[in-house]
Amino acid sequence: MTQKMPKFDPIGAEFIQNSSYTHMAPTPESLGAEPPDYLPSIADESQLIPLPEPQSVPLGHTDLRNVIEQRRSVRRYNENAQLTLEELSYLLWMTQGIVHLSEKTGRTLRTVPSAGARHPFETYLALHRVENLEPGIYHFIPQRHSLEIVIQGEQILAALGEAAGRQNHVFTCAATFIWVAIPYRTSYRYGTRAYRYLFLDAGHICQNLHLAAEAIDYGVCAIGAFNDELVNALLALDGKEQFVAYMATLGKKL
Repeated sequence: MTQKMPKFDPIGAEFIQNSSYTHMAPTPESLGAEPPDYLPSIADESQLIPLPEPQSVPLGHTDLRNVIEQRRSVRRYNENAQLTLEELSYLLWMTQGIVHLSEKTGRTLRTVPSAGARHPFETYLALHRVENLEPGIYHFIPQRHSLEIVIQGEQILAALGEAAGRQNHVFTCAATFIWVAIPYRTSYRYGTRAYRYLFLDAGHICQNLHLAAEAIDYGVCAIGAFNDELVNALLALDGKEQFVAYMATLGKKL
């Protein structure tokens, strides 16, 4: 007789149970802890690479319905096409751009929703083919709408491809967006339940990238399959206070 398998994963079910409101413990905020920083610190302002105004990119599509209907995951890109700085600026604005910054709380309203306006994600970029930028890893600094160099060179990009299971589009894309979660920004207020919200927030960001890219004839493929330990190690993340939650490649359509 065939053993009947449960239709749920025990670890997943335990997470859902432990992050339910009935199991909520006091949050750091309710206990009077200091709030986290909601924006990245800047080591050296002079080293930032300013990005063009995102409004400088002409949009090929103006009908949102058409953009949504035409959106597909794209894994084959034009390997001769470079992403322009204007296009990169536009894509970063559409996925993590700051609409309003509160001087009192340090929290932001952005172009994507986030639980409690905590915006727990930092955007890193593995850039292969972007005009006037050397290949390497960059960090988006949203409050300056600028880039910060993290690691330069083709070697780190090859290592990222290996950590993503050698998926070909990671090697052939113009850029890979890497979204790094800082859970305490959200768990400060919501406790364990914040870990549910993290992945909802990641979905909002990636969908905006899909739609923004479609509007300028670029393709995107979201990546959930990667070696967490290897990817975190490449970015010098501890895997707990900061970790890679989601990635997506982007390139010009063929």
